[in-house]
Amino acid sequence: MSPLALSILISSLSTGTIITMSSYHWLFAWFGLEMNTLAVIPLISKPHHPRATEAATKYFLTQAAAAAMILFASTLNAWSSGQWTILHPTTQPAALMMLIALAMKLGLAPMHFWYPEVLQGSSLPTALLMSTWQKLAPLALLLMMLNHLPQAALFTLGLLSAYIGGWAGINQTQTRKIMAFS
Repeated sequence: MSPLALSILISSLSTGTIITMSSYHWLFAWFGLEMNTLAVIPLISKPHHPRATEAATKYFLTQAAAAAMILFASTLNAWSSGQWTILHPTTQPAALMMLIALAMKLGLAPMHFWYPEVLQGSSLPTALLMSTWQKLAPLALLLMMLNHLPQAALFTLGLLSAYIGGWAGINQTQTRKIMAFS
């Protein structure tokens, strides 16, 4: 990959994160998340190998499903409350759907089915990028709406992530799979 293309992808990745973290409107947050997704896909499929292509396809399909859930939850919330802002209290179904979508974006258990396979199919620098920088924007959205999410669901999600990640990572010998389960 040429240095110019790589710099464009990295700058669009950082711009998408900044847009998501600084937005108070659901559509702008969704736009920033999608900008992140579309910047990472060429980085995953950069080594021309069938495993990298498969990982990029899995990543795209999962992130597109999570983005559709975010759009549906924000539309449902706007329909019931009349507000598109992130900080506005949401209805219970919209908040739960948003939590599930953000858990899919973050790769948290039990919505982690895609994450070990995608990390295994990508290169180590890309896996490090996806395990660190790619998590900033969804985590910022999760923190912004923390007061409006069901606390029992958050606790259950955290507990499941710790248990499933610990149990699944015990017998792994590959670095990227250990990173995915940690």
